Parts: sequence; C-alpha cells; structure tokens
Amino acid sequence: MTSAADEAPLWQPGPDRIATATVTRFQNWAAERHGAPAEGGYAALHRWSVDELDTFWQAVAEWFDVRFSTPYESVLGDRTMPGAQWFPGATLNYAEHALRTAEDPLRADAPALLHVDESHTQNPTSWSELRRRVGSLAAELRALGVTPGDRVSGYLPNIPEAVVAFLATAAVGAVWTSCAPDFGARSVLDRFQQVEPVVLFTVDGYRYGGKEHHRADTVAELRRELPTLRAVVHIPLLGTDAPEGALDWSALIAADTEPVFEQVPFDHPLWVLYSSGTTGLPKAIVQSQGGILLEHFKQIGLHCDLGPEDRFFWYTSTGWMMWNFLVSGLLTGTTLVLYDGSPGYPDISAQWRVAEQTGATLFGTSAAYVMACRKAGIHPGRDFDLSRVQCVATTGSPLPPDGFRWLHDEVADELWIASVSGGTDVCSCFAGAVPTLPVHIGELQAPALGTDLQSWDPAGNPLTGEVGELVVTKPMPSMPIRFWNDPDGSRYHDSYFDMYPGVWRHGDWITITDRGSVVIHGRSDSTLNRQGVRMGSADIYEAVERLPQIHESLVIGLEEPDGGYWMPLFVHLAQGAALDDELRAAIKQTIRENLSPRHVPDEVIEVPGIPHTLTGKRIEVPVKRLLQGTPLAKAVNPDSIDNVELLHFYEELARKRR
Repeated sequence: MTSAADEAPLWQPGPDRIATATVTRFQNWAAERHGAPAEGGYAALHRWSVDELDTFWQAVAEWFDVRFSTPYESVLGDRTMPGAQWFPGATLNYAEHALRTAEDPLRADAPALLHVDESHTQNPTSWSELRRRVGSLAAELRALGVTPGDRVSGYLPNIPEAVVAFLATAAVGAVWTSCAPDFGARSVLDRFQQVEPVVLFTVDGYRYGGKEHHRADTVAELRRELPTLRAVVHIPLLGTDAPEGALDWSALIAADTEPVFEQVPFDHPLWVLYSSGTTGLPKAIVQSQGGILLEHFKQIGLHCDLGPEDRFFWYTSTGWMMWNFLVSGLLTGTTLVLYDGSPGYPDISAQWRVAEQTGATLFGTSAAYVMACRKAGIHPGRDFDLSRVQCVATTGSPLPPDGFRWLHDEVADELWIASVSGGTDVCSCFAGAVPTLPVHIGELQAPALGTDLQSWDPAGNPLTGEVGELVVTKPMPSMPIRFWNDPDGSRYHDSYFDMYPGVWRHGDWITITDRGSVVIHGRSDSTLNRQGVRMGSADIYEAVERLPQIHESLVIGLEEPDGGYWMPLFVHLAQGAALDDELRAAIKQTIRENLSPRHVPDEVIEVPGIPHTLTGKRIEVPVKRLLQGTPLAKAVNPDSIDNVELLHFYEELARKRR
C-alpha cells in the first residue's frame, strides 16, 4: 500500500496552527537546548526522538517541568527489552503533577472536572476542590494503614469520585486498579483477585440507557471473595445507604487536609491494567508512576496539543485504558469531561450533545460510534454547535475511509481527524495524532515521538508499503515494568517478545506508507477487541462451556472493511442438544452477566466440530483468516490440524458472507 505522492490530504493544518502548536514550540526549544533538528518538521523531530532516545526523554522531562524530588543518575540505565530501566535514582509523584494547576491562584477556581450524566446536566469540580478532596481521602487511606505498594481497587463508573480515589491512591504511593460496574462479578474477580486489594471503592449501582442498574449483590460477592480487603467505601450513586461494615464516601472527603505526596522511585507501580490474551486469566499489567507521567505528558501535551484552555472529552469507562489516559489530561492543566452514561441515550447523538454542552475542544470516541452515526444519517455539524471542537479522535478499531469522509463532511471541513492506535499494554498510542501534519483518508498521521514503530515481516525485515507485524524496536517509558504474579517474567516475555527477541511485537497488522503515515489492519492474534475493550477468548469459553448443552466453542472477532466488527460464537453441541432460541438466549445471558455486555456475540452458529492443533489448542487465528477470505492453503498448515475437514465449514461460511 504505497501512497500516491499527488494524493490530496483531507485536512491540512494552516501556518498559524503549525506555528502555535506545542510540538512546534517544543521542537524549536529542543533545537536550541538539546540539538534537535530545527528544520524538517515532524519527520525530522521523530527521527531524532528515536535515534537520540535518552536526550529526547530528558527534553520532555525538562519541557514539562517534571519535579524530581531526587535527581536521576541517567535517563536510560538499561535499554534491554523487556526490563529497560528509566531514570534510575529519581523519585517523584504522579498525583503531585496532576494537581499542580490548583497551585495557580488564577486557575484554582476553574473547573478541573465537568461531570455529565444521562440527564445531560453538568456538575463541575474546581481544581482547588479536587485537590482538597484528594488531600482528605489520601489522609484517610493512610489512617486505614494503606502504604506504598498496597493495591486499591475501584468498581466505579466514569464519575469524579473515581478520579479522586485514583489520585489519592497515587498520592499515597499505593497502586490503583479499576473495573467498570457493567462487568459481572466473575470478570471483576478474575482481575482483582490477582492483585489482592486492601481497599475497594464501590457504587451501589449505575444509570445506563435510562435505567438504574443495582449492584449491591455483586458488591457483596466481591467483598466475600476478596479476603485481603481492610475497607470498603460506599458511593451512593443511586442513593442507597451504605451496607454494614462499609465506609461512607462523604465522610472520607470532608476534611480540609493539605495533600501529602509520597515521593516514590520512577519505576514505582502506579496502576494495574488488564489485557486479556487467548489463554488463562487476564494479564495484570503494571505500569510505573514515572513512565506514565512522561509518556502522557508527551502524548497529551505534544500530540493531542492540549493545555489549560482546552476541554478533553473521551467517551470511555473505567475498565478501558482510555479512562486512565483521559485522567492524565490533568497533567497539562486541561479540564476533563467525564460522561457517565450510554453512548446512544436518549438517541445516537448523545456524545455530540455532550461535546456541544461542555465546549469540548478534543472529542474522543470509537470508530464504531462514528460509523453508527454515519449509518443513522445524523448531521452533527448542522444540529449542534461544535465550533469549539478542534479535533475528533477515534480508537478502539481502525477508522474506515468512509468514517474520515463522514466526519469531514458532517462535522466540519476544517476538522482535525486523529485516528489513533496504541494499547492497554503501554496505556498510550504507538501512532496517530500530530497537529502539524496533514490527514489522509484511512491513515494515521505518523508514529508517535519516542516510538520506534516499524512493520516487520516474519523474518524481522522492515517493510514499507506492505502489511507486516507492528513492532517497537526501542523501549518506551510506559511499557510494563512487569505483570503481576509473573515472578520470572515469562508471561510478560511470551506476550510481546517471543516472535522477535528483544523487540516488542504488539499483535496488530500495520502498513507504514512511503510518506510515513500508518494504516492499521486489525489484530494479528485472536484477542477480542470490542468497542476498545479487549477480552480473551478463554474468558468466553470458560463462561459458555459451563452450560451442559455446549461441548466446545470457538469465538472470533473480525474487523470488517466497513468499520464493523463481527463477533460470531461457534458452538459444538453436546449429544442430544439443540441450538434453539432458548439456548441462544442462555448463552448470551451467561456472557452478559458473567463477563461483559460488550462481548455478547453477534451470532451463535452451530458447527460440526471445533478444529485444533495437534497439541489440542483451538485454532482461532487460522479460522479468522478463513473468514476474511484467505485461501485454506495460506491460512494454515493442514498437517498441523487434528481434523482439516472441519475447516471447510468456515471456508463455505466466508463465501456466503461475501
């Protein structure tokens, strides 16, 4: 996929925009101070950022005035992956930086958070009030015996209380982890039981789609199954009284206590995120206070170009890394828009309505939402005042060309469209938004600064204009410091470094074009990526195969050319069972209640059997390739399959769907 040199961009930033962009000012400053190229624009800056990795990250730390309470000995002590050692000797605190704007008397009363629910009323929280609540809660956590390294968990929607709880946890030096309350108990326990939290913040329920969803029974189960809990904090979102033995939220944030920020080593854990693979429990990914601080300063300040005058709205839940990324908008003094509700209630225009009402300058959403709006025939630019929206960013899956055209035609022709791609694994973007580069239809603008992104063939040769594996050949500060309960690092190594030793292989297929832009083609593995929330197929199998009628199952997530995502579940029934409406409903209910409503399959299809490798592993990727139209001989080595005849069913299904 090479790019025609004369192909006109969909959007081109004007000279004023380029000149005033933070990344331009950073480049000019870094040219004077650190030897960065003064000419050549973003491409030259990117090349320098990966060739001179140490100098680039030192420059980022200086530009954003990172407060090291103890100075670092070097920028990169060891660059081996996995295990790169960043800023050894340094100490700092993430929450201190996130609340720094509250120290500015001119900004203290400005909104740090704008909370919006399905009633579409705004509830602001000022910088000074946010800092006060964090100070009060951090003191209460310390009084409960929470110390640096302890885990604190949240079963919370996207509400201000979640931000306060996370920042107070970080201030203490404890380790945050969260799940959204639409996750069922089993799905939450598969995550939280791994990290053994000492405190659990919960809501009594949440509102979604115009309905109240009570969670008291689920919370009770979590309390029973998490024996390490010392305290449970009740947040009465639906107005219920705290259950016996739970602490009341309002009492914990009532004091006017100056926050104390624990100074921790650069690589001290900040949070645990979860990313499901194809086998076993979800991977419990540990990222560091310093690594996230620097990576998010770079990504939000330079790539998203967000500062104190901006309002940052990304539609997300606390179970997706984009929530963590959104909260880091506080680092650049940006006001966060927290929307807690359905993306399509009371109608599909809901997110555009929030963007209008809150004056969002960067509106982030999913590619699936954009395509749903296009299909519904709505006209956001006509029906809403989106004049403050400078950028619409999309992630979760590749934004198809028609999505680019629709945003340009139906929102604004001067709109910066930033399709971005990254991962929970680094809680950041590998490629995407660059405010000084043109936007071409169907393409991400460029690899991110400090990210040596390449496309490789199976032999490890770099490719241009051809589809290859997404790899990162040099370390990034936000790469995991480890997985939880992975003492020898083998699971971490096998997740990213088994194909190319010493090089991060992410599991996406990409093309790097001859102009340096990036095209994402979807997963090169079988992880299910639904609305940006990844879940492993093993989670589905464990839930579905509890049903006595199901002998075995196979689930596939398929990115479609029109931007859709088709997720069929293939079932091999037990003897005497029939796939009727009742069984289909039971399967979907099991997944909805035990795992996530997002991962209910689009179709349940009976098959004569499930194909395996000769060692007994279900073959998901070859079946995915067959469903994408790849010929059988190229999709799999027939000699490695236990019953190759079973594959003809999927071949035939692919033909019928074309």
